[in-house]
Amino acid sequence: MPYASSADLPENLQRILPAHAQDIYREAFNHAFEAHRGDPRQEEAAHRIAWAAVKRSYVKTDAGWEKR
Repeated sequence: MPYASSADLPENLQRILPAHAQDIYREAFNHAFEAHRGDPRQEEAAHRIAWAAVKRSYVKTDAGWEKR
């Protein structure tokens, strides 16, 4: 289920990630979702890939997610 906008992301992601990180997550998820079409674990793989993309640009601190 690709996300058309950041407003379509799960509520917890909207709450914890900064806007730019949400964009990274959404774009990576949508790309990975399409790339893994036909895989029974398509959505799971897309979520893992999207988190990896966020973690390349952001780091989680006690204050929340901050740009590297």
